Amino acid sequence: MTTILEAQGLSKNYGEVTAVDNISLSVKGGALFGLLGPNGSGKTTMIKMLTGQVRPTGGSATVLGFDVIKDPVGVRDRVGIIPEQETPPSFLSAIEYLAFVGAVRKIPDLETKADWWFDFLEFRDKKNVLCKDLSRGTRQKLMFAQAFIHEPTLALIDEPLINFDPIMQDVVKEYLAAYVKKGKTIFISTHILEVAEEICSVFAILHKGRLLHTGPVADLTARDEHLPQFFLSLVRKDRHV
Repeated sequence: MTTILEAQGLSKNYGEVTAVDNISLSVKGGALFGLLGPNGSGKTTMIKMLTGQVRPTGGSATVLGFDVIKDPVGVRDRVGIIPEQETPPSFLSAIEYLAFVGAVRKIPDLETKADWWFDFLEFRDKKNVLCKDLSRGTRQKLMFAQAFIHEPTLALIDEPLINFDPIMQDVVKEYLAAYVKKGKTIFISTHILEVAEEICSVFAILHKGRLLHTGPVADLTARDEHLPQFFLSLVRKDRHV
């Protein structure tokens, strides 16, 4: 499969604090790639750099062939993004926000596609409610819809299930699995290891901004290892280095 995301020596410093330290990784088309790490390990910073929202201090990265430093807008035009904190504009209703996304992305037949998402994620009754009045879980549904409504080749999602109840988590996990089966690619960051083991085909582990491991989940399965135990062993060992 074609490499659709590649980082070489990617780093980000905030003053004297190094959030991401010389990370190199690549993601092939059709993967469900999980970026794993404890809170504060650099996962969110990585996604922000890969989507052109934060400029790297060092290194380089390309996403769908677009340089995240030279053409961050080109990257964001072509991918789907769900940030860690759901942030639809408070002054728009749910349908107005999707209409805005549709206008920006020039999505044909937007009304039909928006209606599908309202039904699929079970929030049609919130269609005309202002975003500021939506619950956290419903805002997450709306952000999920806006990221996938244009059927991007690649979606980057920061903590995809964190605000969903168990039933909606199951719906979303099934959707993500079906999405990559169509040849699309998904890059998620999460610290929920059981979810990563269940849905990811490839994973990487970050700790203190450094890459500790990357490889297929199937490699662990072949050794009769489970991802949570492997992760904890690696991170605990690194803490004492």
